[in-house]
Amino acid sequence: MFLSVFDIFKIGVGPSSSHTMGPMVAAGRFLDRLRASPFTAHGLRASLHGSLAFTGVGHGTDRAVILGLAGFLPESFDAERGELTLAAIHASHQVTPDLPALRFDPKADLIFDYANPLTGHANGMVLMATDAQGDVILREVYYSIGGGFVVTEAELRAGSAATSGPPVRYPFESAEAMLAMARDSGLDIATMKRANELSRRDPAALSAGIARIWAVMNACIERGLEGEGILPGGLKVRRRAKGIHEQLMAERGLNLTAPHVINDWMSLYAMAVNEENAAGGQVVTAPTNGAAGVIPAVIRYWQDHVPGARQDKIEDFLLTAAAIGGLIKHNASISGAECGCQAEVGSAAAMAAAGLCAVLGGSPEQVENAAEIALEHHLGMTCDPVKGLVQVPCIERNGLGAIKAISAASLALRGDGQHFMPLDNCIEAMRQTGADMSEKYKETALGGLAVNVPNC
Repeated sequence: MFLSVFDIFKIGVGPSSSHTMGPMVAAGRFLDRLRASPFTAHGLRASLHGSLAFTGVGHGTDRAVILGLAGFLPESFDAERGELTLAAIHASHQVTPDLPALRFDPKADLIFDYANPLTGHANGMVLMATDAQGDVILREVYYSIGGGFVVTEAELRAGSAATSGPPVRYPFESAEAMLAMARDSGLDIATMKRANELSRRDPAALSAGIARIWAVMNACIERGLEGEGILPGGLKVRRRAKGIHEQLMAERGLNLTAPHVINDWMSLYAMAVNEENAAGGQVVTAPTNGAAGVIPAVIRYWQDHVPGARQDKIEDFLLTAAAIGGLIKHNASISGAECGCQAEVGSAAAMAAAGLCAVLGGSPEQVENAAEIALEHHLGMTCDPVKGLVQVPCIERNGLGAIKAISAASLALRGDGQHFMPLDNCIEAMRQTGADMSEKYKETALGGLAVNVPNC
């Protein structure tokens, strides 16, 4: 099993990796199929199913599909050009990717099918190309399985494609195997993960790519600390990060500041990221958009508030976090539509706890313990976004996820790595809990906080 650090951390666009980035990627893949097809298409159609239907508007899925069919991709998305293109498509009823103009009326050709969920995954969509008479000549089913990952129906049946490519030196598929390889090799988790990455790319490309991931994460924090106003979507949620930051800066150096205020800094960095995500800004899946604030917040806390923090150790942090994220995705899920928010913020907290423990000098056993503590105390967490928007409770939930991650790393470092519940068992418990969880608590906005909102 090999999932690259660049699979876990993808640069993209908010507000959702599964509901925005994934559908846009699927549309791009469908255009590639169309370009290779011997048939001449005259029009396009799309239908959204399951969670993509129920919370698609709140997550921007409709916009993502339309723009994806117009040739936009998450990693290079230009928001201003996207708005102009959307307006042109609604006016002309056609899209013009790198193909002849194709008929596409968003009101008629993009269907939210609430009644017919697809069997492979909660986030299903069908893309179709039609001939001059409107008959379907090409059809593909795609599933957006979390974190920006997209598979076709055939790929889902065949199993993960993550094992393709050259063999890696440390092919661990469980935390138990990872720890055994660390003991046998005498290496830490980041070093083993780096060796695996180098089977696919050269050292300079690896370091440059990871540096860019952190640069985008940090830039997202900075934009969030400056952003003002009301977030889009209709809930009228105010952006709060700038005001909190100004208060904290004004209190710096005061002898009367309570020790617990450090928690406000941890939450602040995460909230800044997730406010940017909710506004549709550029973010990094970590491992998803809905949980994008936890890992950047923990890194920023470490860099700004922990004596001895080093910029050159951020790569070790992210490699360690990616190793844990890969185990969770491989053995359970990082998708809120599949396992609830335990799979998103819970996974992010586990990854962040592992990364922080590693750069603070933790052994592989302590790193595994940190990840387990953080994940264990998110088990059962539902995904119940109000109005299907990645705002309530998602923004504050990232802040609390960062606090839990830092606490978990600290607790693990106080021990020797020996503990009762192995990370593998905790991951399996999360998978089982997600399988048992009612669908209304898994990103459909049909239960929990999503239906307990003020009447106004």
